[in-house]
This record gives sequence, C-alpha cells and structure tokens, in this order.
Amino acid sequence: MLVHGFLSSASQWQPNLAALGEVCQPVTAELWGHGQSPAPPQRDLYSPPAYVRQFEAIRCELGSEQWFVCGYSLGAGLTARYAYDHAEHVYGHIMTNSSSGFADHELAAGWRESAEQSAQAIEQGGLAAIDRIAVHPRRAKKLPSSVYNALVHDARSLDPVGVANAMRETSPYASIRDIAHVNPRPALLCFGTRERRFQALKDWALDNMSNLQVVSLDAGHAVNMEDTPGFDTAVCQFIEQCLISSTP
Repeated sequence: MLVHGFLSSASQWQPNLAALGEVCQPVTAELWGHGQSPAPPQRDLYSPPAYVRQFEAIRCELGSEQWFVCGYSLGAGLTARYAYDHAEHVYGHIMTNSSSGFADHELAAGWRESAEQSAQAIEQGGLAAIDRIAVHPRRAKKLPSSVYNALVHDARSLDPVGVANAMRETSPYASIRDIAHVNPRPALLCFGTRERRFQALKDWALDNMSNLQVVSLDAGHAVNMEDTPGFDTAVCQFIEQCLISSTP
C-alpha cells in the first residue's frame, strides 16, 4: 500500500507502479480530502490512530494476511505507525523524507500551536489559500511533466475541509519518535540527499530507529518522482529481501 503526502495524491506513484508490479501488487490510498477521497467533517478521523484503523480496514478488505506499506512525507509517519501497531501483518515498510514523521517535540509543538489559525485560513480562503501553501504541487517544477501535470490537476480537487483538518489533526501528531526505537519490522528509508533540511532528521533516524536501513538517492523531497529508477531499485530489492527472510 502506497500512501502519498500532504497536498499530493495517488498520481505521484504513477512512475513507480510498473516496476513495483514486478515484485508486488501495488495498491494506492489517498488521504481524506485529497485525490478522490472524501473530506469528512469529524476531526478525529484525521488523527494518526484513525488512519491506522483505515489502513487495517483496507488490508482486511483486500484479504491480504501480510503486506508492505510505503509512506511518502506525511504518509510516512502514518504507515510507520501502522507497521508498529499491526506488525504481525507487515513484511516491511518503506519511507521517504518526512519532517513530520521524524519531528522532534519542539517542532511538533510549534505545528500544534499554529495549526488552528492556519486551518481556519484554509477553510475561509478555500482553494486560493491552498494554492499559496509552500508545498503546493504547482511549485514542484523539477518533476517529470506527466507527473507534475497530474498532481496539479488533482490539486484542483483538494477539499479545504480535508486540508484544514490535516493541519489540525494529522501533521502535528505524525511523528514516530516515541516508537522508533522499538520499530518491530524491517524498514527502508529512501533518503533524498538534496533536501538538506532533512539531513539532521535522517541522522537521528539512523542513530535511533531499530531495524532501519537507509539508501541515499540523488533527489530532493520528491524522492520517488525525481529519482524513479533509484527508488524503484531500492524498494524492489528491499521487498525481495524481506520476502526471502520471512520464508521458513
């Protein structure tokens, strides 16, 4: 299961599906208010524990006893927490650069403090306010044109309620620092080396997260889209490695 990041959609995985399909059956999931997912008004549905319950419901609906989960940016904190809570159903999990997933207490506290004001601005300003967010896909000019165009198209359907509630309930609480040291399943961090602000968080993960391996890729934040061959190779090898080690 592949989970995208904030203001993104399942379209971000387009370049990877063919390669991943050689070693697994890719399934994409979209966060509330993103892509084709609805934006329920209940704020508690946007919390990381609620997303974990949704992911588990997807697994049960698919009838898969064990699977891999992969999270990008904000999605990485959610899939890593799922792998912790439901380790018995996870072969391994993959993450990309995720400031929210590895945020320290001070950083997360700052997001919580500003969340309500930012969320209200989105609710009041609608798509125009979303368009001004720094990580809006329209600013990702380094992406392949086909992916860029698809993400910009999908961004027109972003729901202000869903985006606002992600700011309130998801991003400020997505950090896995409290569980990283007892991460129970093999994990792969695909590190985009050109995102320098993530370097310190990557170093923290290497020093503190159990069962973690890191592969460095020539990419910025959009790891799987900027270095598609490198990402695909690393993830496919990781999947094959986990499956071999899980065989009795």
